[in-house]
Amino acid sequence: MRSVPRMLAAIVVAGVVAACASSAPLSRLPAVPAGESDRVSVLGISNARFLPTDTEAMSAMAARLYEREESYYASTGRPVPPVATLLAISGGGDEGAFGAGLLVGWGETGTRPAFKMVTGVSTGALIAPFVFLGDDQTVTQLTATIDQDDVYKKRPLLTGLTSDALSDSTPLEALIAQHLDAGIVARIARESRRGRALVVITTDLDAGVPVLWDIGAIAESRSPRAVELIRKVLLASASVPGLFPPVMFDLTLGGVHRQEMHVDGGASVQTFLYPPGIHAMARSRPVIAYVIRNGRLAPEWQQVERSTLSIANRAVSTLTTNSGLGDIYRMYALAERDGVHFQLAYIGDDFTEPHPAADFDNAYMVKLFDYGRAKASGGYRWLAGPPGF
Repeated sequence: MRSVPRMLAAIVVAGVVAACASSAPLSRLPAVPAGESDRVSVLGISNARFLPTDTEAMSAMAARLYEREESYYASTGRPVPPVATLLAISGGGDEGAFGAGLLVGWGETGTRPAFKMVTGVSTGALIAPFVFLGDDQTVTQLTATIDQDDVYKKRPLLTGLTSDALSDSTPLEALIAQHLDAGIVARIARESRRGRALVVITTDLDAGVPVLWDIGAIAESRSPRAVELIRKVLLASASVPGLFPPVMFDLTLGGVHRQEMHVDGGASVQTFLYPPGIHAMARSRPVIAYVIRNGRLAPEWQQVERSTLSIANRAVSTLTTNSGLGDIYRMYALAERDGVHFQLAYIGDDFTEPHPAADFDNAYMVKLFDYGRAKASGGYRWLAGPPGF
């Protein structure tokens, strides 16, 4: 999320203060031991989530999706779509309004496909379920009708320093619950049974690794807590460490109750297509991978003040931007390896509206949403590779 650099820079300074504080950390259950993350049970759902290194499980998932798709279309008497389309939506905080506008505008042209797989990270995770279902009204509501008060509330500084975050994400939790209910989860389950996948990425902060949550599998489980779990996954994926409290997941390992601490998926990867351990989910038809970067491709120039906070903020901002660009190169390399047609969208230099001092400013988000929407309506020219390719 865009607010990551600013908040991390603040934490660099705040950490010095916090180091002097004598308050004890908040309590939690023991973490999952190192190397055991792939053995835990989440609500007894065996395929609820995967690690990117779990090549066997991910390959089995891909095979299952194609078998289901073929079975579904055979039952309807219609041919399987001639092209498989994938969509990866990045994080970006309030700049997620760009991707939302682009997707809504694309839908209005009548040419947007029903993606075979949708992946979302951070702010991308919040709209991914509704893009997956073609619910553009909710995509619009989640990005063009909210402001900062709908996302978080700042805590008093001392409270934030002695707690687990500088802000309270209860408003975001309520926003997710408002839009993602049992009916939405049932629709996700139906699409999963038809061979489509919805994947949300969080970061397991204990292990320091990304975790891929198969939202369709959770929806299909019929667990009475499936809706609650999916809401927690979305909240975790958007929980900027230091700004928002982490999301704790209760798990069992060998009959022992444990907890994992999860935060923003962007702490691991800012955009995710598919693991390098598996090859393109293509079989005998073309695959197109659409990647939406909710941000620019290079840091914007700015004169940095000679102060600790300004220097830390700019350094982390530069690191975050370049890390996101690295994700794009990685996904492009996978696509080239597997013969996948790569398509990239991002905020261009022709969007000149300055970002306000406050995050999630509604007026700014509406302008960015309208910018993305207009781009799609006019026939967006997707980039066939990263800069330089």
